[in-house]
Amino acid sequence: MFDTHAHVHDKAFDPDREAVLERAREAGVERILTIGTDLATSHDAREIAVRYGLDYAIGIHPHEAKDAPADLAGAFDAFIAASPKPPRAIGEMGLDYYYDHSPREVQRDVLAKGIRYARKRGFPAVFHERDAFVDFVEVLRAEAPQGLRGVVHCFTGDTAAARLLVDEFGLYLGIGGVVTFKNAQGLRDAVAAVGLEHVILETDAPYLAPVPHRGRRNEPAFVAATAAVVAGLFATSVKTVAAKTNASAIGLFGPRTP
Repeated sequence: MFDTHAHVHDKAFDPDREAVLERAREAGVERILTIGTDLATSHDAREIAVRYGLDYAIGIHPHEAKDAPADLAGAFDAFIAASPKPPRAIGEMGLDYYYDHSPREVQRDVLAKGIRYARKRGFPAVFHERDAFVDFVEVLRAEAPQGLRGVVHCFTGDTAAARLLVDEFGLYLGIGGVVTFKNAQGLRDAVAAVGLEHVILETDAPYLAPVPHRGRRNEPAFVAATAAVVAGLFATSVKTVAAKTNASAIGLFGPRTP
């Protein structure tokens, strides 16, 4: 399996990161993409990826948009030029109106800049969207009217939202622990409606642990619990889910490199 969205560089894993990665391997997790949320955490993600043979992404989370560099493209170019190993994606980036840690107009501006950069440099995009769907779609239509390579991570929307993101923009839906929650039937219906070919797996570790691990620190090994629920939605095996979602994720982020 490929955990396409985790934060393995997070301080929550400082006490036992190597054990966490070993448990992931034992659970059948072959690849992990660890995701930065600002320049500092992107640096941490790169360091951990290089040290442990993981993949990483660089981005400005909407919470951090207020502190984004004015010349975002220049900052990303400099970051990548200094990297011994290139990132696999730009993100996470997006809109979050649930917390509003950054002004909404600033979030939209930084998201637009991130999309432009990803498209110009040929990177896939990793998106975050919470309680901002209308504005999120508006920015996508303005910046990528023909669609783009990317994933909406931790997708929790309904069937209509899922179909719009897949059909209009060609995006994947990143499905994590929420799909296992008792009150997430709408999400399960959405996943079933768009089909397994439009889904990739993630954990968002250390956040949002799936059932039966709720209340614990999430970790990449727990992606297996999510895969089991997704398999049930399509009346297929976890092996089939792993194979199909892996193929999609590799198509999006590229093959594994040393």
